Amino acid sequence: MLDIGILAVAFIVILAGAELFTNGIEWFGRKLQLAEGAVGSVLAAVGTALPETMIPIVAILFATGENSAAVGVGAILGAPFMLSTLAMFVTAIAVLIVSRRRDTGDVMLVDTHVLAHDVRYFAIAYAIAIGAAFLPLEPVWLKWIVAAVLVSIYAWYVKGHFDADASGEAEDLAPLRLHRLDRGAHRVDPATPRLRIVSLQVLAALALIVAGAVFFVDAVEDLAHQLNVDGALLALVIAPIATELPEKFNSVIWVRHNKDTLAMGNITGAMVFQSTIPTIVALLFASETWVVAPGSYIAFASAAIAFLSMGAIFIPMVRRGMLHGRGLLVGGLFYLVYLALVLAVISGAV
Repeated sequence: MLDIGILAVAFIVILAGAELFTNGIEWFGRKLQLAEGAVGSVLAAVGTALPETMIPIVAILFATGENSAAVGVGAILGAPFMLSTLAMFVTAIAVLIVSRRRDTGDVMLVDTHVLAHDVRYFAIAYAIAIGAAFLPLEPVWLKWIVAAVLVSIYAWYVKGHFDADASGEAEDLAPLRLHRLDRGAHRVDPATPRLRIVSLQVLAALALIVAGAVFFVDAVEDLAHQLNVDGALLALVIAPIATELPEKFNSVIWVRHNKDTLAMGNITGAMVFQSTIPTIVALLFASETWVVAPGSYIAFASAAIAFLSMGAIFIPMVRRGMLHGRGLLVGGLFYLVYLALVLAVISGAV
């Protein structure tokens, strides 16, 4: 019962943090005069990717357990998989719910150029990262070269978003949640908070998200052990669901406010980030475990599922020039396929 209570409290904390974050990060982007793609695909994506990013970094760099590096690699592979499947499915449900009050129905109000930009970079970066797993263990500097390439790809990706022209007016934004703390600006211009207060709200939101995610994951792990859930199922399927909660909540909140580019960019941008930065840590500090070999097949199979899911969702978008919410439902199907594969391996059927 204690773990269930912790889960409930952690869930509320993450939800509160996500609400504060979506509101604050929009104002942060406006204060810096950034385009919507930069706000959703870079700032929001990196911010909400912190919980799941810390797991592999801590496991690889600081943990001392015998299988800590392998756990870290599994967490790195799990993030893009969850984002490309379950996060897409949850967003689809949100879109279908709000489509009843939209004139466009389930046609998402997205900038398809922004999403296509994200998906191209993800496909290239993740293909290179997974390709590195087929390299020989020696010489190790081959994987270091791949790490340098991934850094360059992500830097160029960020530059592309930050160079884009900003659009929209401040009236498009809801008032900053903590605007009452900005007494100085309130006297001059009540509608426009100062950057310091905006930054304070963003940092406070991130603290809530990270703290809630940590307690949520711990409670999930405790419940799994009490129920004798298999460790592989916990590492590959259950724990990543918890760590991806911020992205899911943020996207649902933005869909509710008809800001679909931010909602989708939060997910696709996080995928680009997860396919590069955490992978670099594995290539540099756990290169011997970033290998496709017996024992890691099930983990690397998640990468294939991620590619298939993204292709099924975004190739039709590029061809039609629009994205339908119902098209994201296919992510749930690919998630179930992988879950069935994991269960089959655990049961010994495969």
